Amino acid sequence: MKKINYLLLFALGCLLLIPEVAYATNDLNINVSTPGGELDTAGLMLFFTILSFLPSIILTMTSFTRIVIVFSFIRNAMGTQNIPPNQVLIGLALIISFFTFAPTYEAIVEEAYEPYTEEVLTMDEAMDVAGLHMKKYMLNYTTDSSLDTMLELQGTDETYETAEDVPITVIAPAFVISELKTAFKIGFLLFIPFLVVDLVVASILMSMGMFMMPPSQIAIPFKILLFVLVDGWSLIIESLLAGLS
Repeated sequence: MKKINYLLLFALGCLLLIPEVAYATNDLNINVSTPGGELDTAGLMLFFTILSFLPSIILTMTSFTRIVIVFSFIRNAMGTQNIPPNQVLIGLALIISFFTFAPTYEAIVEEAYEPYTEEVLTMDEAMDVAGLHMKKYMLNYTTDSSLDTMLELQGTDETYETAEDVPITVIAPAFVISELKTAFKIGFLLFIPFLVVDLVVASILMSMGMFMMPPSQIAIPFKILLFVLVDGWSLIIESLLAGLS
């Protein structure tokens, strides 16, 4: 199980370094072709099995979860339904996630991937180094309460000297829970100014006797105008990056 977890971590680094994926498959001894040039079915299946786990790793072991939820809250608070489209929000969240994950990724490449390709480290040693950097990254944003909860649910009496000694199978779900909690806290704060706009518009319509006019229909243009005037997207992204630095 330990080797599988670390292999997935190493595969994440290979995906982010797109030009190096082909070399990584060779270094991992995944032969996708025979000397005659024909596909090796077993090697090809293993290669694509690893790749199939990569989206889940990126979505749950980086800041993507927090960012995309905050963006969804903003869209719902403004009441613009599907504007911006989901594809735009997901793409922007991925770009910001890669930006915040860059220092950890560079450390994995420099201290684990490159020494392994140069045969300075063995496979197990490289996986240990890569796993340690991933643990440090996730522990920076994992709350103690979430980590304690997952340790209790683990169902073992094993104790750990430091948080970095905790298995990554425990840290990963604790990290996701912490990110969800943080995202909803941010979403609550983001809803407040838009709620004020809705209340003001509703009060004005009631005072004018326009009971049949939906307040949200009138409030949406004002909320969009307010968001544009304060340069909302820049403020949100800047705040997210400050919290993830």
